[in-house]
Amino acid sequence: MMTQSELALQLLIPLLAGGWALHAHRLYRRLHRVRRDPLTGLLTRDGWSRAANRVIRRHRGATVLLADLNGFKAVNDRHGHDAGDAVLAAAGERLAAWCGKNDVAGRLGGDEFVAVLAEDTRLPDRLADLAELLRQPVAHGGEQLRVGASIGAARLAELDTPTLAAALKAADSAMYRIKGRTRGGRRLLVPALAAARRLPAALANRFRLAA
Repeated sequence: MMTQSELALQLLIPLLAGGWALHAHRLYRRLHRVRRDPLTGLLTRDGWSRAANRVIRRHRGATVLLADLNGFKAVNDRHGHDAGDAVLAAAGERLAAWCGKNDVAGRLGGDEFVAVLAEDTRLPDRLADLAELLRQPVAHGGEQLRVGASIGAARLAELDTPTLAAALKAADSAMYRIKGRTRGGRRLLVPALAAARRLPAALANRFRLAA
C-alpha cells in the first residue's frame, strides 16, 4: 500500500506534466507570433502586425505600405529557387535599410513585403526611392537578377476607419491599381508608381548602387 506522500506525488506528477505542456504550448505560440522570417530576417505576419499596431497607436501620421515584386516568378522559374531566395533576401535587406528608426518592415509571405511608417513626410519621394532600390539588380551565381516592384500605400489619417486592417486593405488595392490590374485580372489604366530616379547617396552607397 502506498504512503500518503507517495500517493500525493503520483497525483502531482500528471498535474505538473499538464502544466508544463500548457506552458510549452503558450511559449511556442509566443515564439511563433514574434519569430522572424529566416530568409530575410524581417518580422513575419503576426509579429509585424503587433509591432505595426504599436506604431499606429503612437503616431497619428502613420502610413502602411505593401510591396510586391514584379517579375519574381520569372526569375524563380528561370534561375531556380536559390536565385529566388537571393532576390527575396536582398529585397528584405533593402526594405529594412530604407525604413526609418521608428518604422517596421515585414514579410507577409511569397514576394509580398509590408511596412508601417511612423511619419509620412515626403511620402511620394520615399516610395519612389524604395521602388528604385528594389529594382536594382541582385548578383547571384554570375547573373544579375532583376525584378521590379509595385508599391501601394495608405495613410491612416485618410481612412474612415483608421485601423491596421483597413490600412492593409487600402494599401493592397492601391498596389494592384499600380500593377495595372485588380486581383480579378481586370485591366486598369494606372501608370506605374515611379519612373527611374537617382537614389539618395546613403542608400546607394550602402548597396554599392549608382547614385
